[in-house]
Amino acid sequence: MCKVYHEIGCLTEIKSRLRAHNIHEYKSLNEVIKFRDNYSSSRKQIISNHELLIEQEKVTLSESIVQLEHAIKEQEIVVKEKYEEGLENLNTQLCNLLSTNSNGKRSIVIYIKSVILKLRIRYTKITVNSRIDYSLKHLTDDYNKKNDRHKYIVSNFDEAVRESGSPQLNELDRKKQVIDEINAFIYGALGEHKVVKELEKLSDDYILINDFTCAFNPPIYRRQQNDYIKSIQIDHILVAPSGVFLIETKNWSKDSLNNLNLHSPVEQIRRTNFALYKIMNNEISNARFTLGKHHWGDRKIPIKNLIVLINHKPIEEFQHVKILAVNGLINYVGYFKPCFSPKETGDLAEYLLSFSK
Repeated sequence: MCKVYHEIGCLTEIKSRLRAHNIHEYKSLNEVIKFRDNYSSSRKQIISNHELLIEQEKVTLSESIVQLEHAIKEQEIVVKEKYEEGLENLNTQLCNLLSTNSNGKRSIVIYIKSVILKLRIRYTKITVNSRIDYSLKHLTDDYNKKNDRHKYIVSNFDEAVRESGSPQLNELDRKKQVIDEINAFIYGALGEHKVVKELEKLSDDYILINDFTCAFNPPIYRRQQNDYIKSIQIDHILVAPSGVFLIETKNWSKDSLNNLNLHSPVEQIRRTNFALYKIMNNEISNARFTLGKHHWGDRKIPIKNLIVLINHKPIEEFQHVKILAVNGLINYVGYFKPCFSPKETGDLAEYLLSFSK
C-alpha cells in the first residue's frame, strides 16, 4: 500500500475555518457532510422537540395553577383565623379592663391602657386586608406569574415554541452558514480524498505527500514569465520509482468545467514544477539531494504534471500538463518505467518533506 504523508489540504482548511468559528464537534469530512445534508431534518426535529416541551410546560402550569389556587385559599383561611383570634383576644382584654374600671377602680393607668387597646383593635381592623395580602404574596406572585405564562402559551403557542427553540435554532443556522461558506472546500476535499484512495492502491514503493506547501525567501525568479514565485502549493506529490508526479485535483461538475477556465490549475502546476525543479537540483537552500551516479553522467529526476478531474474530463489538451479522470490515474502512473531504487525513492520523498510546511 502506498505510504501517505500529511492530511489533504482542503480538509485542513475546513478544520481551520470551523475552529475559527468555534465549531469543534466535527472530526471528519463525513461528519461535516452529514450535518449539511441533515440540516433541514435537524431543524424540524428541534422545533418538534420544543413543541413537545411547551406542551408539557402548559400541562405542568395548569396543574401548578390549580394547586396554587387551593394553597392560597387554605392560607387565607389560616391567616383570617389567626387575625380573628388576635382581635378577639384584644377585645377580651379591653372588656376585662373596662370591667375593672366599672368597679370603681378608675385610674389614669387604666384609662391609658384602654386607649391603647382600642387603638390596637382599630389598627388591626384597618390593616387586616394588607396583612392577608402580605402573607399570601409569595403564593399570589407565583400564581400570577404561572397564570400569565399559561395564558401566553395558549394564545401564542407557535411563538412560545420559537422562543424556546431559538438558541438551538440560531446555533444550528450559524453552523449551516459557516459550512455553506466552505462548501467549495468540501467538494475539493471529496475530490482529493478520492485521489488519495485511488493512489493508496499502489505498492509501498510509492510515497504520497498531500498538501505540499513551500515558501521561498528570496522568491524564485522565472525568466520566461518575468515573475517571481514566493510560494507554491500543490494538492499531491507522488514520489514514484519512475519519477515525481505533481497532481492537482479538481472536483468540478460538467457545467462548471464548461464555465471555468482551466488556465488557473494549469499555471499553478507549471509554477510548482518550476520551483520543484529548482529544489531537486539543489538551487534552493543549503540542503543537497543527490542520486546514485551513472557512468554516463548525472541522472535526471523526471517530473510529470497531472490535473485529475473527478467527474468529467475536458476535451482540451495542454502542453506539459496531462489531464486525467481519476479512474485513469493508476494506469497512467504505472505506464512509466522505474528509474529509481526503493532507497532513492524514499530519500527523495524525505528531501521534499523537509521543505513542506
